[in-house]
Amino acid sequence: MKQENISTITVSVCVNATIEQVWTMMNEATHITKWYAASTDWHAPTATNDFIVGGRSNIRMEAKDGSFGFNFEWTYTNIIPLQQVDYILDDGRKVFITYQITEAGILVTETFDPENENSYELQQMGWQSILTNFKQYVESHLNP
Repeated sequence: MKQENISTITVSVCVNATIEQVWTMMNEATHITKWYAASTDWHAPTATNDFIVGGRSNIRMEAKDGSFGFNFEWTYTNIIPLQQVDYILDDGRKVFITYQITEAGILVTETFDPENENSYELQQMGWQSILTNFKQYVESHLNP
């Protein structure tokens, strides 16, 4: 289903950890491979992340049964340590991630341009699922 007139999609999660822990686990490739999947039948077997403005990131996403996979790649356009990360996907869509300290924990908010192949709801659900996996990974890693 093709979507029209959707300018951006926003998803967020509040993580019970320090800003430094959230920042590190969100942006280091060794951590990314542990949580970057939209569902339990997918995984990210490899990731590279040159985490500087102008640097490139590549996350290999694959179905666990080996039936399908693709590279999810982007270039960083702005990094404000412990506050914000912006990047542009290889297909031209922009992504903005903010980190906000709250009483409940670190609020991570991602706003991104939707693509035209999948429905708004499916895209929102997939990106939210990845963020939820991130929250669970961080919190279980810190409090096993």
